[in-house]
Amino acid sequence: MSDAPDPQPSRQPVPLTEALKTELLGLALEAAEKAGTFLRDGRPEDLGVAATKTSPIDVVTEMDLASEKLITGFLTDHRPDDGFLGEEGASVEGSSGVRWVIDPVDGTVNYLYGRPDWAVSIAAEYEGERVVGVVAAPPRGETCHAVLGRGAYLGERRLSCRPSPPLDHALIGTGFGYVAERRAAQAEVARTLVPRVRDIRRSGSAAIDLCDVASGRLDGFYERGLNPWDLAAGDLIAREAGARTGGRPGQVPDGELTVAASPGVFEALQPLLEELGAWHD
Repeated sequence: MSDAPDPQPSRQPVPLTEALKTELLGLALEAAEKAGTFLRDGRPEDLGVAATKTSPIDVVTEMDLASEKLITGFLTDHRPDDGFLGEEGASVEGSSGVRWVIDPVDGTVNYLYGRPDWAVSIAAEYEGERVVGVVAAPPRGETCHAVLGRGAYLGERRLSCRPSPPLDHALIGTGFGYVAERRAAQAEVARTLVPRVRDIRRSGSAAIDLCDVASGRLDGFYERGLNPWDLAAGDLIAREAGARTGGRPGQVPDGELTVAASPGVFEALQPLLEELGAWHD
């Protein structure tokens, strides 16, 4: 007879219910508010670079690291069995079926320079599907949120993307990577695209750009090289506001390409970006 202890049964994910969605939304909103307040009110005057990532101009500050720690600590206190994926290194498998995808400061270079286009982005996935997204932009005094199947909101105001104009009347947002070769390729795509649209904007925060598509402040947005934490919350918010999102034709948004736009603009913009090679360097 063996003296070994009986193996512990594996924990099964709880079912996804509307009550669980509501719980996750409440936690995401509270975590984003706490982190946003900390970042806004606690920014040191002498804020400096703590590390770099893909290149010397792709920076991390001490506040990115502290914000992610604040968010993951808060969520773990309330839901210890959940998983995490964070820009600054948080990676936990979890056993509940829920995974939090976190960008503690989206728009770090803007934040470093004291510019206002930065945000805290928190999404909750259930079994790989995004079900909650929150993007808090303290310099704007705005928080956008969405729950799968419930629509998107800026505060209490329900969001709806702008009615689709012709592509040549569309205001398009984009962004650029931090590796020189990629930036050069992206600049060439933008050079070719700009005569074919109303104009191009570059905020420096993909999460804010995706929310601006949702709220009608942009007709569309595209970018190559986004990570899951850059787009997870904003993608859900844009879709719940009636926008279409995707990557290359027939694919979901990913690191090759992310496109979000009102439906008519999406139909024109996505194939054009494919033609222009916006998905490769």
